[in-house]
Amino acid sequence: MAVMNLVRAVNEGLRQEMARDDSVMVLGEDVGRLGGVFRATDGLQEEFGADRCVDTPLAEAGIVGTAIGLALAGWRPVCEMQYEAFSYPALDQVLSHLSRYRWRSGGAIEMPVVIRMPYGGGVGAPELHEDSPEALYAHAPGIKVALPSSPADAKGLIAAAVRDPDPVVVLEPKALYRASTEGVPDGEHFVELGRAVVRRHGTDATLISYGAMLPVVTAAAQRLSERGEAEVEVLDLRTLTPLDEESVLDSVAKTGRAVIVHEAPRTAGFGAEVAALLAERGILDLRAPVLRVTGFDVPYPYWSLEDSYIPSADRVVTALEEVLRF
Repeated sequence: MAVMNLVRAVNEGLRQEMARDDSVMVLGEDVGRLGGVFRATDGLQEEFGADRCVDTPLAEAGIVGTAIGLALAGWRPVCEMQYEAFSYPALDQVLSHLSRYRWRSGGAIEMPVVIRMPYGGGVGAPELHEDSPEALYAHAPGIKVALPSSPADAKGLIAAAVRDPDPVVVLEPKALYRASTEGVPDGEHFVELGRAVVRRHGTDATLISYGAMLPVVTAAAQRLSERGEAEVEVLDLRTLTPLDEESVLDSVAKTGRAVIVHEAPRTAGFGAEVAALLAERGILDLRAPVLRVTGFDVPYPYWSLEDSYIPSADRVVTALEEVLRF
């Protein structure tokens, strides 16, 4: 088992799938000779050739449109968007075509396209480099959305996304790319889409989160434990669509309280979907209102203000204390 950071694990997941299946290819801006802006595709062009790791023009709609054609021709393309907000020009291709081909063909045509993109703030990036657009993609029927929070999950979710017959958007938390390391299974590693995981067991409340917010919620849970105030469970969704509804309901049935945390703006953020699930199917298990700790309903601020925007452990602790007092 090799020890690596998250971006290296993404690279290993891509390498694993490209070696396993000759129809898997990578395309995007600077993914080949440069190895990607974050070096997530480093070495892939040298190993697999320029026909399977393709440098494209700066044209996100063209990248996704090309991937759709490649998939129709039998390839399994993996597109890289350099940053999450750079993907917006490609939304027409994603929403009008990529997400609809299986339905449009009555299930006869698969669309095994992966769109990878770094997302979120915390790295002092300029405007249009730090959004959290997961709710945009989760709202599109036909699109699956995965967000790894650890190196092992990054490798395994990439593998699952590549092998899936439907399009998958993988949002990779850029703040965690090199933040920590862990052991990642050698050889073939696969993490099933649609399966949440309990990162920390507890009995008094449940923190529900994903991606870049996992270190934040874990720190908040640990703080209450060290104070002797509560033992808080941490549930990592890992996949938003399909959502592991049973794991959410089971955890909250055990603890009776829920706080949902994400970096995206509050209004119509994915946390609202989780809260609706708990209201519809878990209301009798709740002993307090469901609270959300999120980004604010403003464009992501410049780097000098981002620490005030991104949910902090302090804000999460405050929400936990509120539900515990109820």
